[in-house]
Amino acid sequence: MGITTTSYNHLESSPLDEALPLRPPAMVMDLKRLGSMHQTRLSFMRHLMRRIMREQWQIRATVTELDEHGYGTVVYTVNTGRNIYSYVLFSDFLADAERNDRVIAEKWDVTMTLCIGEVSADQIRELRRQVPKQEGGRLNSKMLVLSRGNKSSRNFDYVVNELAAGRQPSMQQLAEVGYLYRTTAVYGSGKFGMADWAKVKSECADFAQPFAAEMFNCYLLRHFSIEQAEHLARIQSPETAVRMDDEVKRFIGIGNSTGLGMAPFLIRHPRLISRWVLVREKALARVVHRGAIDRLRLLALDAILDKIIHHLQQTSVPDAIQIARNASMQEELVALRSWLTGYDQRQQNWVGLLEYLERNASMETQEMINSLLMELYPELIDDFEQYPCVDEQYQLQPQMPLSELKVLIEQRYDWALQIDFCKPQANHFFWYRSVEKMEPRLGQRDVEPGQDKEMPMLIARRVKECHQHLCDDIKLNSADQTVARFVARNPSLGAIVKRIQSMSQECYGEIRANLADKEMRPLDLLRCKLSFFGVSKFDPKSSLWVRNTMFQGAPIVADIGSPFADDWYFPTVLSAQRQKKTGH
Repeated sequence: MGITTTSYNHLESSPLDEALPLRPPAMVMDLKRLGSMHQTRLSFMRHLMRRIMREQWQIRATVTELDEHGYGTVVYTVNTGRNIYSYVLFSDFLADAERNDRVIAEKWDVTMTLCIGEVSADQIRELRRQVPKQEGGRLNSKMLVLSRGNKSSRNFDYVVNELAAGRQPSMQQLAEVGYLYRTTAVYGSGKFGMADWAKVKSECADFAQPFAAEMFNCYLLRHFSIEQAEHLARIQSPETAVRMDDEVKRFIGIGNSTGLGMAPFLIRHPRLISRWVLVREKALARVVHRGAIDRLRLLALDAILDKIIHHLQQTSVPDAIQIARNASMQEELVALRSWLTGYDQRQQNWVGLLEYLERNASMETQEMINSLLMELYPELIDDFEQYPCVDEQYQLQPQMPLSELKVLIEQRYDWALQIDFCKPQANHFFWYRSVEKMEPRLGQRDVEPGQDKEMPMLIARRVKECHQHLCDDIKLNSADQTVARFVARNPSLGAIVKRIQSMSQECYGEIRANLADKEMRPLDLLRCKLSFFGVSKFDPKSSLWVRNTMFQGAPIVADIGSPFADDWYFPTVLSAQRQKKTGH
């Protein structure tokens, strides 16, 4: 497999874990592989859902003021057993011509915030003045999340009309677009004056995991979308309207639009990304090398593969590249099911399966199987769900000899040194932040303006420039010179030197790609982060942004307190129909 042993320096491990080989950074941090990753049992959304169900959070509407058009104010009060929160949502008229998923939009169908504690009538009135302004509003440290969303033009009115006529929406149609609303931005972690991460960790333990409050915001928007559709159906036809069946509700998720704004996060937080990836790789190593293989596990894997194949068949996207990737994965999974019928139950581990996949399957299928294997062994991996926090600051090691820094670069950043930045293709793009649009953008170098505002996204180029200056400096001075003297002579290189030294302590973190290359696909960056969130049904709208679905198949609010198997990932029409027959 080409797997090498990598240190477990930063996570609690058993002695048995220390001997388990991890996949090498050269494999894992390849941009195309990162862009092929899928949600796992450890994804933030899955972890949050298990917590909600295990702790039996209480969610109830305490304010419901919607008019005959579905416009108005709704407040959901949330009791987690530790704390009380208020989810305050405002629904407003939005003309179809004004409906825009881009960050430059100024109006939305709904705007909302998640607040600490209960909210008074006066506070709701003040939030009504501020929240619909979004970034332009006056926010405070009692607010955890600020968000907005738009209706699905293909689904919302259809669902309302079906319910009003006394019919349930078609599951087949919902499979094509699995949501009634989609979020267009979800802000948290101290933005715009809201509660910062330190406050969240100390006062809101319920959301002290990565993006937990943001994920919960999306979960409650899903809940509202269903309740609003039912409300409008009753208004439209009170005599014939019916409530939505629970299995249909579960099959409805919440949509999300993600653009380039997410990409800089992965570059600016390499130590955090390293820890996220390390958690995933440690869990995978446990499963591959310590997961018992028996008839029941093989049958369970076959059933999951069958479910994924049906999920892919029911996933409708217009993007030609994604269509081809989904079709290829279906073919490879069908072939894998046949191959697994002869898999020897006496095998000591799953290494043989992964070796087969490396020879016969695409990265997309390889990473899908890595995710699915983890579903078979919750007892082995669930103790990893508490993702570690990390201080992203870098410290200069001034006394390090230049010879040591040079070796460090050549060993840890050999991939960057191999890139020829003299070729036009290697310098095709530049990243900048548009003042007018307020979002990261990609420009074509020497064609579009803005190069003087370039964002520091090109780590590979900066590392190679540092290495060249280092080699020249050593020739002129001495390899025994220290980093302190080198930085004093080259102050513009201080930041990249600190990054190189600090990242040498991490297993993963640096994305091994030239983000200026003409063949670079920004979607791979987005897919990487979204896989940790736990989204599914990637629907690229260009090479720069993607729609996806969250919480589709997940328990609904009415399910909280019922038995929960956490098997809702990659839902299909068939699995939803089975829920109707057997109960959730």
